[in-house]
Amino acid sequence: MRISKAQQVVALVKEKRIMQPKIGGKKLYFMLKEPLKLLNIGRDKFFDILRANHLLIIPKRSYHVTTNSHHRFRKHKNMILDYQITKPNQVWVADITYIGNRANPSYLSLITDAYSKKIVGHHVADNLNTESSLIALKKALKNKKVNVESLIHHSDRGLQYCSNEYQKILERNDIKCSMTQNSDPYENAVAERINGILKQEFDIDKYDLKTPLRRKIVDESIEIYNELRPHFSNHYLTPNQMHQQQTLQMKTYKTKNQSKNVVALV
Repeated sequence: MRISKAQQVVALVKEKRIMQPKIGGKKLYFMLKEPLKLLNIGRDKFFDILRANHLLIIPKRSYHVTTNSHHRFRKHKNMILDYQITKPNQVWVADITYIGNRANPSYLSLITDAYSKKIVGHHVADNLNTESSLIALKKALKNKKVNVESLIHHSDRGLQYCSNEYQKILERNDIKCSMTQNSDPYENAVAERINGILKQEFDIDKYDLKTPLRRKIVDESIEIYNELRPHFSNHYLTPNQMHQQQTLQMKTYKTKNQSKNVVALV
């Protein structure tokens, strides 16, 4: 029996979504451009097929506060509001996101390169202690192959990042410290966007799991994210591909929160 073009497209989409369960239509169209061209399927027809087969992804947003900025430690100024990011390992953004549930909470500490959107360090813990953020930072420093003298570390004003232990590692490596000036998540747009991708597209917080197993799921998801997921701001290169060069200009676009005049970098 002859397989229709629509059935072939659905099969192609489902194959991609085995490893990236909720990757969006625009990125799917880019990833499948060659086989779609052979099928003579354009962008509009592609989205019609997705819609007809209930394969469009509707993003869901959730926000949990993980920042405790009421503490005695020094808070640093925001150094990247008007800063031009032109290469990898120029600005790292750090954040902590909630991925558990009330009965079994987990917290993911992330270090992401602002230029390439590559996650360069991460750790999952069952608490919000400083140790988890320290582990993520140490992993990022271990993997890095550049001079850190020009590197800026950007984060919120949470206790974990302001703590003496965390600041000592930054100072020891001559890394400049930058922090958001209020609790608005748009001020750390890169970190918030990466959090959303991991939760919405990779379902890292969907299942009720113990922390060790959740770590394995997060490890696998981040590996797929870095290796396979194209980014709009990377000219549809993956984070790893973008991280291995420094000639392309990073794309930016305004966030929906226009009154803040903040630019999102992913």
